[in-house]
Amino acid sequence: MWDASATLPAPGREWLPALDVPEPKQQSRLTVFFRMLLLIPQFIVVWLLSIAAFFVVVIGWFGALFTGRLPEFAARYLTGYVGYSTRVEAYLMLLVDAYPPFRFDAPEYPVRIEVRPGELNRLAVFFRIILVIPAAIIQGVLGLGWWAVSFISWLVVLFLGRMPRPLFEATAAIVRYRYRYQAYYLMLSSAYPKGLFGETAVDSPVGGGPVSATRPLVLSSAGRGLLVVFIVIGALAYLASSITTSVTSDDDDTARVSRQVTSTY
Repeated sequence: MWDASATLPAPGREWLPALDVPEPKQQSRLTVFFRMLLLIPQFIVVWLLSIAAFFVVVIGWFGALFTGRLPEFAARYLTGYVGYSTRVEAYLMLLVDAYPPFRFDAPEYPVRIEVRPGELNRLAVFFRIILVIPAAIIQGVLGLGWWAVSFISWLVVLFLGRMPRPLFEATAAIVRYRYRYQAYYLMLSSAYPKGLFGETAVDSPVGGGPVSATRPLVLSSAGRGLLVVFIVIGALAYLASSITTSVTSDDDDTARVSRQVTSTY
């Protein structure tokens, strides 16, 4: 979560919002089988929280535009909201088997985030909704790709009782990128979303070894390959959806013109 007293990154090195997820462990096949049903109450809560987040981020945008940083109340609420939604998403995408608690502050939960709200570039704040478009497209393609084959992933975890390491790596990379996208969009971070394909083994936190399976997130060749597959499938799905929408729109326009001509004569 947000620690206002956290130390700043080393000079010359940009600090990115961090996501901590433990190594893949054995999961209950019963909770895997009913995962979507179990999450219905969480979906409702996230939806309600997102409504409040909309108004908070609007107020926060004006505050950041004039002061160069989010107001403290906005930073705290949005940090809690992003942490909550990230925990729900990690549980939904089978990264962990522990049910997310119904609260913002959950230090005991295996999925944790670390953001450090601070100084913001006012110009970047003003054009935030435009600047974030490329990242929004990337995270949308990633989501489409993962969900297009989610039934296969669900069957694999259901059969094995755990998530295979390559699937874990690729899924964690997607969840982390979406979390970083949210942190940037909601002005919790000035760092543009990056690091989709993870880090190298030497990119451990200063002063120690790896904090978790995702800090640093080191993808194997199989994990990278699977992530590329998700990207390709997502891009194809996005393209197919765009073409279908365009064709449907053209057909509607043609039908409308035909009705006008028919009524004229």
